[in-house]
Amino acid sequence: MKWVLRLAATVCPVLAGAQDAVQLPEFGVNSPRISNQVPVGTFAMPVSALRYDPRVDLHGRNLAEAQADVTVRGGTFENTGFQVGAVTLGDPQTGHYFAEIPVAPAMLTAPVLATGTELALGAANATAGAISQGWRSIRSGGSIAAAVGSFDLVRGEVHLGAEMAWKNTKGRRIGADVAVAHSASDGSLPYGESRFDRVNGRIQTRDANSQTDLFAGYQAKFFGWPNLYTPFNSNETENLQTVLLALNHRVTHGAGEFLEAGVFHRRHRDDYAFNRFAPVGPVHPFQHTTWLSGAALSARHSLGTWQVNLRAEAAADRLRSTSLTFGRYNSRTSGRVVVLPEREWRETDGVTRLRFGAAYDATNCNGAAISPQAEWAREFAGRGLRQVRLGFAQASQVPTYTALNSNPAAGLFRGNAGLGRQTSRTVEAAAVAAAGGWLAEAAIFGRRDEALVDWTFRRGVTARTANAVDLDVAGVEIVARREWSRVDAVLGYTALTKTPDYRGAGADASFYALNYARHRLTAAVTLRLTREVTLRMDNVLQRQAANLLRNVGGRDAFLTSSAVAYRPSAWPGLEFSLQAENLWNEAFQSVPAVPAAKRQVAFGVTRVW
Repeated sequence: MKWVLRLAATVCPVLAGAQDAVQLPEFGVNSPRISNQVPVGTFAMPVSALRYDPRVDLHGRNLAEAQADVTVRGGTFENTGFQVGAVTLGDPQTGHYFAEIPVAPAMLTAPVLATGTELALGAANATAGAISQGWRSIRSGGSIAAAVGSFDLVRGEVHLGAEMAWKNTKGRRIGADVAVAHSASDGSLPYGESRFDRVNGRIQTRDANSQTDLFAGYQAKFFGWPNLYTPFNSNETENLQTVLLALNHRVTHGAGEFLEAGVFHRRHRDDYAFNRFAPVGPVHPFQHTTWLSGAALSARHSLGTWQVNLRAEAAADRLRSTSLTFGRYNSRTSGRVVVLPEREWRETDGVTRLRFGAAYDATNCNGAAISPQAEWAREFAGRGLRQVRLGFAQASQVPTYTALNSNPAAGLFRGNAGLGRQTSRTVEAAAVAAAGGWLAEAAIFGRRDEALVDWTFRRGVTARTANAVDLDVAGVEIVARREWSRVDAVLGYTALTKTPDYRGAGADASFYALNYARHRLTAAVTLRLTREVTLRMDNVLQRQAANLLRNVGGRDAFLTSSAVAYRPSAWPGLEFSLQAENLWNEAFQSVPAVPAAKRQVAFGVTRVW
């Protein structure tokens, strides 16, 4: 009965609000697929735009911005890649830190999800999907935001930008922007406090066809949470510091041609405490530092009736750790080359496209793999059915150091130095259609994951163990969007099923590969109540696969993030907001055995100019 009432609270405003047009000033949009662009418990980070995305299932600990595993199409926390500009950003120690990107969302374009052959042209070392974002053009102006809330929350953020014409150049402009953010909270559970800080600076030059960005960023995060990574009723903490330096250049031409190149350096320090009250002596037992540097180039070029899609990248990583010392190596270099020719046939009623090619991945420690790619697509002109496509894509990746170098016989996290390259093969059929004012995209897919790295639990063993698993994954995805005069709505539905084979390894439960939503329904609703008042709601209703590690909250969840915003017409650019996260105070464990954060409320003020 409570779900019926909650659904009514979401649906009724949509039905009631589809009326006359009301225009409101635009504030920053980090993602067009969610309604609430700013989280409640801290300042916005790139991962914030994925919290209620219909095609992304985000498994958070404490706040999503504290630590979140980003999964796509039933993958795990290490199967999703992240691309900013031309380069792939990640963390060689563990996929838990892939989303540690110390960049203000105001500097980035909205995230785009890449799967299939688009994944091949996107982030490296990912097999399920990738999140891609570009560098946003700098504009003169800025924003300042502040909020206070429950559990002694305080947060604030400033973003300032300036740009002008470059002397003695035709159409070229130069600009710079800076962003500073801070938040602190006691947390919704005892010993669940957080303190986050971020500082960014960027210089940019651009003209009508090109843009160059030079970026430097630093982010520090301290947070605690009971059972943060382990199910043993311990109060754990993380202390993270991330530095990112990046240079990116993009040139566009006619007919969709472009060239984008970038270089970067990332350093990530992690001091993890299993028991925050244990005496630690001069050296904490779990301290890790990783360095990752790389360069990448992507291009699309016309050769007569053919378009050639190209991507090449190289990276080198290094690990220093007090505990990850049981593997065969602690540094690695990798390279990748992708070539995908594409042919287009134009007809009176539409366009047919054929794309095929391969990706070549190699490292000096894990061998190499060739991954074939093929896709056929048909676009229709002036019809309800806009596009259909069929595709096959193979992808490959290598394990991270936590899986490879943890002690295989003792400790909380037991590794396996023999883990090797993992491969996925995906077959997909998809369509895009428009009807009755709705625009919808649907896909049905099957994926075979071989030698996927998973962390498993076995009764009687007080540790989690890295094991290889073969998985057959089948799924359906549907995303639909419609805009009325007073209402914007984005609806999503995903259904997944998995068949695992752990190759004889004992596994009574899985923390990641078998932690997935069998059914997941999302609804992002923006309702313009008046010219000055807006109601925004993001909702997720899901049923999770059974998992014996999930000891509180059950398999079902109805999660809502809501906000009421008031923008007085007398003061353009000013917004007062009242936000609530986990509105229904659900106890659902997004990660098995990790307690859910309680309802949190915040009052905020934002000024944009």
